[in-house]
Parts: sequence; structure tokens; C-alpha cells
Amino acid sequence: MVESLDLTFDRGLSVITGETGAGKSVMISALGLILGQRADTKAIKEGCDRCVLEAEFTDIDSLRPFFEAHDLEYDEPSCIIRRELSINGKSRAFVNDSPISLGLLKDLGAELLDIHSQHENLWLGKDSFQLEVLDTIAQSEDLLQQYRLSYYAYEKSRKDLIDLEKRLQEQAKEQDYMQFQYQQLHEAALQLGEEESLESRRDMLEHAEEIKAGLDEMEALFAEERGICALLKTVISLAARLRKHLPDMDDIHSRLDTCLIELKDIQRDVERWSEQSEVDPQALDRINERLNLLYDLQQKHRYTHADDLIEIRDNLAAKLQEIEQADDSLQAAKAHCEQSLKEAKKLAAQLSKKRRSVLPQMETYLMTQLQQLGMPHACFKVEIEDKTLDANGCDKVCFLFSANKNVPVQSITQIASGGEISRLMLCLKALMAELSSCACLLFDEIDTGVSGEIAHRMALLMQNIAQHRQVLCITHLPQIAAKGRHHYKVYKSDEGEQTISKALKLTDEERVLEIAKMMSGDNVSQAALDNAQLLLSSC
Repeated sequence: MVESLDLTFDRGLSVITGETGAGKSVMISALGLILGQRADTKAIKEGCDRCVLEAEFTDIDSLRPFFEAHDLEYDEPSCIIRRELSINGKSRAFVNDSPISLGLLKDLGAELLDIHSQHENLWLGKDSFQLEVLDTIAQSEDLLQQYRLSYYAYEKSRKDLIDLEKRLQEQAKEQDYMQFQYQQLHEAALQLGEEESLESRRDMLEHAEEIKAGLDEMEALFAEERGICALLKTVISLAARLRKHLPDMDDIHSRLDTCLIELKDIQRDVERWSEQSEVDPQALDRINERLNLLYDLQQKHRYTHADDLIEIRDNLAAKLQEIEQADDSLQAAKAHCEQSLKEAKKLAAQLSKKRRSVLPQMETYLMTQLQQLGMPHACFKVEIEDKTLDANGCDKVCFLFSANKNVPVQSITQIASGGEISRLMLCLKALMAELSSCACLLFDEIDTGVSGEIAHRMALLMQNIAQHRQVLCITHLPQIAAKGRHHYKVYKSDEGEQTISKALKLTDEERVLEIAKMMSGDNVSQAALDNAQLLLSSC
């Protein structure tokens, strides 16, 4: 459990030691979260509602193009990444105090730090990991991305062709029926809004006598000698006389005039409607006949509105046209698919050529390094076989290995021991580091399965890697711990009812004691201290 931890790692090789369970894995998890790994609320201390992780990376001038390409604030000479986790599962990330997406943080993290986890040795037997390693060494990542765009375009065109063939086959089976449906709808001469207009007209015709009688009565009330307008004129005359003695009557007189004007307009409208209203049984029959046709078509096509029938008609027309042009459509789709495949194959061939071009140098380098790590008869080969195109190209890659003289190479998973895999992985990491712009490497117990002189040689190789970049190494081996330029110890401390993980940078004297403990256990003898001092002085 970590309440607060603040560490500064210096240049060169830094080693991190500590007993199992002291909290070294917590540090690795924290770095992983800072670099964009998936968050888990279990990482938050019980009783707390959030966790804040922050790391500052310096000497990042080589990353200026990355910052500019992704519109990130570049604050030379350092980059500060902050990750905030909440107990409710929410996570936020910031680069130089600017919010950043998790995906972009992951891309940035890959440029800043390469973490070799304890389980990564197991990945070495996986085809996908071997291919990823080869692409890193061949520096073919950009070409791979270019190929993938082409491959995905081909896959889409292939799927589109299959869908088109299937659709045309289904449509061909139903062509006669679709033609019949289209003809019916075409002959119906459908118009937008027709149904509502006809239903409104039908309602008027069905109540024509009632409408006519009402309009005639209204017209009479307007026209009578004591009708509405005549009575209102009388009221207006009275108001005109009264306003001589009652000033407020001016407003009433004006409003009454307005009412009279409005009533006369209404009277003219009523007279016009009365003249136009008619009882026409034949017109009603024609409208009912048209509406029945629309209702029948709606029921047949299972729609509730006549306007939907227009869309059905147009869709049928498009399908029939597609059937008529099926040969042309198929030929065009096939040509597009073939061209997409041709382009993908061309890029796959370029990718394969680039991968194969580095094999001699890669194999020679690894065998030389393995010999220096105590395997004088080691043999390493990369076998590339052709395969059907997929998102990674046309190559099936297999790493073949043999540690012993006159033993044929076999797949790593079949022949290599744990210690041999550790050494091979370190050699691969060393080669990839030479070709990578990543400024920092972290090895989490890459020394699994080795000891003694082999551990010493692995430490020398890590020292060599650290000449040009920062290297952090978590180790249980004193031979490797002694090679570090800087030494950090992770330990547990009981504070009250809690056990807290802490870390500190060791002084020269503290290093002697720590390495002596790694060699002999907690009961440190003078001989162990002398051996530790000798081991450190030999570095």
C-alpha cells in the first residue's frame, strides 16, 4: 500500500531492489497507468476517493514533432503527465496540464518509456509478438500502417462485393413481384399530402347540406335590417354622441369601428363560402374511390400513411434499375476489389522484403550477444513463410532457437528454458533499443532463471544499453544490483495499524549492506559485507 511516493531517477542504469511483496509491482503499475494503461479502482487505497499519479520526463526535444502533430502544449525541456483516478471509475489524464485522451496518452507513453513486464518473456513464444519485434528491428512500422490502410480498404471492397452479389441474387428472385408492385404505385400517380387533402374535402362534402344551411343562416343574420352590422352601426352612433361629454368614449368608439370593419370582412367571406358550397354526390364518390385506392395500397404495403408509398415506389424503382444494371455494377465492384487487392499485395510484398532484409544482421547480432551471455553454441534463426493476407501482411514469422551444439533449431516454446528465454529477450531488447527513439527502458525481473556469471554478463549488457538511454531494472540478483549507477530500495514500514510501501535512494554505505543481504539474507556476516564491497568495487 502506498500513501505517497516521490522518486527521481537519474541517467544511466538505475537498479531497484526489495523483498518480494515490498511494493515494486505497485511502482510498475503506477508507471503503467501514467503511460495510458487501463485503470482499475482497486488501485485506489481503501478509504480514499481518488488517486493521483504524476511523472516528469526531461530531455524530450526529440518528441517535439509528436507534440506538434497532436496539438499538445510543448513545454521544453520537460513533459509532465498526470493521471487522476476516481473511486467511481472515472479517469482523467493531462499532459502539461492540458487534458488528453487515453488513446493519445498511450501513444505518447510508447515514445517515452518501454516497460518489460515479468510476463513479457511468455509473449516471446507468440507469433504476434515475434512479428512485432521483427517490425521494430526492421523499422517497418510506418510501412505496416500504410499496408493496413490498404488491406482494410481491400477487406471493405471485398465485403461490399459479397453484399452486392447477395443483394442482386435476392432481388433477381423477386424482380417480377417488385415490377408488379412498382407498376401499381406508379399508376396510382401519388402526390405528397394528397391523403389529408382528400379526407378534408370528403368531410366537407359529407356535411354539405349542414354546411350550406349554416352559411345561409349566417348570411341572413348579417343582411337583416336588424342584423349584426346594423345593430353595431347603431352602437357606434351612440358612442359618437357620448364622446362629446365622455372623453374615455373615444377609445371605445375607435374599437367599435374596428369591429365593424372586421365584421364586414367576415360577412363577405360567409357570402363567398355560401356561393361556393354545394351538394355534389358525384364528387364525394370520386373522392371516396381515390381514398379507398390509397387505403388499399397502404394495407398491402403495411404502412399507415399514403406519403410513405411514394418512398416505397422510389425504392422499388431504384432496385429495379439496379437489377437492370446488375452486370455493370458487378463488374465495377469486382474491378475495384481486384485493384484493392493488387495494391494491398504490392505493399505486403514491400513489407515482407523489408522484414527479410534485416534477418542476417539480426541473427548475427543475437547469436553474438547470446554467446557473450554464456551460450557459446547458441543458434538463432528467423523463419518467414508465406501466408494468406491479413492485417499484418503476408508473412508468418517464427523464431527458432537452439542453445546447444549440434542440436537443430526449433520453435522457442519447444526448446528454450526460462533462463535462456530471459537472455534472448534481453538481447532482443538491446537490439530494439539501438533502433528505437525511446529514451527510457524498464526491465522488471528480466533476469528470471539466471544467476552467477550469467547474471553478471546480463548486467554488463544492461550497462551498455544505459550508455545512451535511461534504464531502470528491478532485480533480485546482487550481480545486477551492483552494476547500477544508482540504487533504489523498496521496503515496507509499519505505521500504526497500516503497512506502507516506501522507497529511497541508497547511499554507498547502504548499498553495501543491501547487496550483502541479497547475497546472504538478513543475518549479514562480515564476509558477506566484504563480498558485497568487492562486487561493487569490481563494477
